[in-house]
Amino acid sequence: MSGREFIDTNVLIYADDARDPRKQSRARDLIRRLLRERCGVLSLQVLQEYFAAATRKLGLSSEDARRRVEVYTRFDVVTLHPPDLLAAIDLHRLHNLSVWDALVVRAALNGSCATLHTEDMQPGYAIEQVTISNPFAGPE
Repeated sequence: MSGREFIDTNVLIYADDARDPRKQSRARDLIRRLLRERCGVLSLQVLQEYFAAATRKLGLSSEDARRRVEVYTRFDVVTLHPPDLLAAIDLHRLHNLSVWDALVVRAALNGSCATLHTEDMQPGYAIEQVTISNPFAGPE
């Protein structure tokens, strides 16, 4: 893949979730590659969702989760503004996405990403210039 690539919250969560070693390995490989190639993008929303899920669902201490968030801020972090919420609502209406997924798509668009890595949307589906990719699909 070439160009900028957006990482959704579930990728960050799986990187810390030892209950599914295959997904954990794929998530960690993707994160390492995007950090190395300096083409990873995420949003403030993704970082907030990650912190909440990591402490609540995975049982990470707030200190450990904070350290991981600090590492993830090495990616390009997109912050949305009120007009982006309106645009995300339009994406929600046009593409039948949850408003949360529409906000992620909007952030990927704002970040000039060609790929959005998530398991929450249909792989191969394109919204404007962003194509959905499920990093956990495919052969073992």
